Amino acid sequence: MAMDEKRLGRRLQEARTAAGFTQQALCQRADLSYSTLTKIERGAIKAPSIFTIQSIASALGVGLDELLGVPSRKPAKQRSRSGVSFVYFDINGCLVRFYHRAFTRLAEVSGASADVIETTFWHYNDEVCRGDMPMDEFNRAFAHALDLDHVNWLEYYLEAIDPIDDMHEVVAWVGKHYRVGLLTNIMPGFIDVMTDRGLLPKVPYDVIVDSSVVGAIKPEAKIYEIATKMANCSPSEILLVDDARTNLMAAEKEGWRVLWFDDYRPEESIKRIKDALELA
Repeated sequence: MAMDEKRLGRRLQEARTAAGFTQQALCQRADLSYSTLTKIERGAIKAPSIFTIQSIASALGVGLDELLGVPSRKPAKQRSRSGVSFVYFDINGCLVRFYHRAFTRLAEVSGASADVIETTFWHYNDEVCRGDMPMDEFNRAFAHALDLDHVNWLEYYLEAIDPIDDMHEVVAWVGKHYRVGLLTNIMPGFIDVMTDRGLLPKVPYDVIVDSSVVGAIKPEAKIYEIATKMANCSPSEILLVDDARTNLMAAEKEGWRVLWFDDYRPEESIKRIKDALELA
């Protein structure tokens, strides 16, 4: 950390109070244990994980630099000819191929029809990705619907997805020239596990907007408002790369620039990304 633990604890406590969060409320929003948060605020944890601090910043709706008290950086490393200075990437369908194989695997294990499995999944998906439903509760509901003793959706998901390898290089290139972030509808804790397993590009993201942490999902306007604030630039400087057109349309309404990613033709999509980010 760029500051001592006690100073970090004081800044965190001040930011939490300013945002109107109790410790319990912030723990729930950031998917953090109460003991961990209280220890950080007391300065009792030496060098807390940057991912933990990023989760807290996201839950509070502030940038990492703002939470740490680091002087604001310039809005961009560079700017594209079209005026883009910040790029957000979606995860599912952009950085990893989607997880429909997990539904097939669950059908084999449970004997339930694919229709029942997908209907159950999508019934709860938004609630979980918004952080309103804990993973253990989702797993129990899923298992009950499929008449199984237990379901661990994270493991089915991880076994089913494939990284889009060329995108690791693209995100790394973008990160060298522009500020870069993740903006994703995803279930609690998935980003950390995917990063640890090398399924996501390991770059120093400027912002991570995890839907389950910020309490909003695409295409809701709230998540774009949060992401704009955390990017610390004007909406017209932000480019969203996403595979869902509804998410892109919502971003456009907020004044963002958008680019549709086709994971069936990643080479074409990657070329469009590079063309859109031609340096000024």
